[in-house]
Amino acid sequence: MKALVTGATGFVGGAICRGLISQGWEVRVFRRENSLLTLLNGLPLEHVIGDLTQPETIVPAVKGVDAVFHAGAMMNGGSDLDQIKRVTVAGTRNLLEIALDAQVKRFVHVSSVAALGVPVPLPSGVKPVEMDETHAWNELPEHWAYGYAKYLAEMEVQRAVSHGLNAVIVNPSVVLGAGDIYRQNSSIIQKVSKGKIRVSVDSGLNLIHIEDIVSGVLAAWQYGTAGERYILSDLNTTVTNFLKLIAQVTGAQPPQLILPAGLLRAVHGAYRLADHFIDLPVEPELFYQVGKYFYYSNQKAKTKLNWQPVHTIESAVRDAYEWFKYPLSLPYSTDENKEGMQSSM
Repeated sequence: MKALVTGATGFVGGAICRGLISQGWEVRVFRRENSLLTLLNGLPLEHVIGDLTQPETIVPAVKGVDAVFHAGAMMNGGSDLDQIKRVTVAGTRNLLEIALDAQVKRFVHVSSVAALGVPVPLPSGVKPVEMDETHAWNELPEHWAYGYAKYLAEMEVQRAVSHGLNAVIVNPSVVLGAGDIYRQNSSIIQKVSKGKIRVSVDSGLNLIHIEDIVSGVLAAWQYGTAGERYILSDLNTTVTNFLKLIAQVTGAQPPQLILPAGLLRAVHGAYRLADHFIDLPVEPELFYQVGKYFYYSNQKAKTKLNWQPVHTIESAVRDAYEWFKYPLSLPYSTDENKEGMQSSM
């Protein structure tokens, strides 16, 4: 079997490449000329140079492959919605159209739980409700440009499915582990370990180990139904408990102060200014999401994909922390890795 992986030089895409190779796939990667290749060093890969915004460069990348694993997207666009849409949405459309013309047997679109929208704020003391695959986008685009672009990219996938493409969607939650190459300095794990995060915020999130994402992606390729989305998630937890776990693993001092969401919203105008003087556990562009509990259900993926997350979040934090110290290329084929992926599919 031969696969094309987009976004292969990134955290998730690189891990997908290693997972495919360990399962005996031939892997072709589609990347830009100046892409950082740290995560791909030593891997037996075929490289095709191009850009998702340039359709003519995509054609030779798709030719002759059995499956496309699309993990390419714009991650650092901030609030520039037009720029994010140009890469994440139009780029996905280009790839889908070419895959459809080439009669690719299977297309796995690596989206994000961000595409599901945001949870409804709840009164204090009310238990958060887990979002599932039926949750619809419900946020203003300018409040979350990345999530909105991911949602629009999924609409492109659905359009391609209606024209006959055998495509499935996976929605990873917050991914942790070794290889987060583009967040070596900005990772919250790094910040906590260095004592830069002094406060927490009243919010919740879902975390998952990178290796469980890889097994979930492969399970979606094998068992997923065309047009369906599958949430790949694991631990629902508060931001405060997450920060405490990082501090425990890294030997750092955990934040002692929890800021209520209402207070942060009251000082909205000063938030970005404050971020220059004190590191907060929420990026400025996610200000509007403070106080919400982004909890997710993985029941559909577990039931329909025969998939199960098997790695602890503590191990994900530890793997990330150790890798940040020595960010070298990662192994792609060991007996332990193979057994782990097979047992979780």
